[in-house]
Amino acid sequence: MEQSTFARRGLLAAIIGMGILIIVGTVALLAVIMHRMSHPAASSPAVSSHPSAEKTITLEEPAGTTIGQIAWQTGPILAVRLTGGGPDRIVLWDTAAGHITGKLALPQ
Repeated sequence: MEQSTFARRGLLAAIIGMGILIIVGTVALLAVIMHRMSHPAASSPAVSSHPSAEKTITLEEPAGTTIGQIAWQTGPILAVRLTGGGPDRIVLWDTAAGHITGKLALPQ
């Protein structure tokens, strides 16, 4: 009988310990989430207000072409979906170099 009481006490201690770890982990996770929400990442692209940093981009496309969508993730490549003026297409623009790196024709 003594061994059974010892096992129960050990099990009770383990359950209490795990409960404390769950509470501490939850509090730590909430603290990290709140910290990240209040301090945005420094990796977001910075926009310069200096006039010499502005560039004019001209895409040589047929008349009637409109921009359907623009997508830009981390990096210098900007994807522009063009519609009208022919088949739909996606133009990949290298913003750092200032030129087109590729074109993708979309099936109709």
